[in-house]
Amino acid sequence: MFDVIVVGAGTAGCVAARKLAEEKNKKVLILEKKHHIAGNCYDEKDEHGVLIHVYGPHIFHTGRENVFAYLSRFTDWYAFHHEVVANVHGKQIPVPFNLHTLRAVYGEKKGDALEKKLVSVYGMGTRVPILDLMNHEDEELRMIGKYVYDNIYVYYTMKQWGKKPEEIDPAVTARVPVNISYDNGYFADKYQGVPLHGFTKMFEAMVNHENITVEMGVEAKEVLSVVENQVFYKGQPFAGTVIFTGPIDEFFDCRYGRLPYRTLNFAFEHYEQDDYQGHAVVNYTVDEDYTRITEYKYLTGQKCKGTTISKEYPGAYTGEEGQIPYYAIANEENHALYAKYKARAEEIRDFHLLGRLAEYQYYNIDVMVEKAMVLADKI
Repeated sequence: MFDVIVVGAGTAGCVAARKLAEEKNKKVLILEKKHHIAGNCYDEKDEHGVLIHVYGPHIFHTGRENVFAYLSRFTDWYAFHHEVVANVHGKQIPVPFNLHTLRAVYGEKKGDALEKKLVSVYGMGTRVPILDLMNHEDEELRMIGKYVYDNIYVYYTMKQWGKKPEEIDPAVTARVPVNISYDNGYFADKYQGVPLHGFTKMFEAMVNHENITVEMGVEAKEVLSVVENQVFYKGQPFAGTVIFTGPIDEFFDCRYGRLPYRTLNFAFEHYEQDDYQGHAVVNYTVDEDYTRITEYKYLTGQKCKGTTISKEYPGAYTGEEGQIPYYAIANEENHALYAKYKARAEEIRDFHLLGRLAEYQYYNIDVMVEKAMVLADKI
């Protein structure tokens, strides 16, 4: 009945399925273990009527014209220019650190002098890694770098990744920028926003095609098996293509060991007031156990009574029921472990790995869309 089986109805799976169904006239079956499509981009209205992102805030941003054009076939957009503030000991300051932040931290008079020094050394409009500042011969520039490291970066990273300061890779620190500009924007991409009616509606429109069948609440391993590098579907040899977007270690029963991830727990709270924090996202970089609070009305542009927030608590992924693997932990040991699973997958006939979990790699939405488009064209 089917030419292609896609495991997972997230961004990667939906885009690949639509391309193959529409452009190659393939009969595509999507298997999704959740009871909804859209993967971690899934959004819905909560019991108070507020549109929330159930698995944490997602914002689409890209400079890729082809990706924006493709997704725009399935949605209109709410243009949202993402600006983040950090709560540092009770005071909100813009991040990434920029010239607005400089004045908020040091005051107008000292901030003006520091701005002139930064501009004279690096130039207006540049992005300077904090490691450059921390190692600079000038004492005041070192002071700025140390402030960013201590108050915006190091404790936030400890919470996010469960690390001690000495375990944090200096190479990662080196990429944290100070922006010598007055732009509070978190992203610099041409296109920024969220689907006007939600991510779920966009992906529902995408898989709404006569050649696509979606089965939800189905664990892939219950219907798919591999015998002598041949995929079987419901006990019968499957002659078509399989695109796998799920956790590859779990598909192979973690035979080489479990791939380490960080997971997230979201605590949602509703308030019968128009505003909670004045911003879509506030990062808690030094205080509190959570890393950030998202207030969804600011993110989606929704007009409604009351407001809903979520507090985000990182933790180690153990694979227990209900946990979701969010972030691959990139290091040499983990990449070597993943390579074993990748090599095993490559032995299977017409079996393709696609997506964050299948490739053990973090991807922004736009990159994931493009990778799915490229794979579909290749197939």
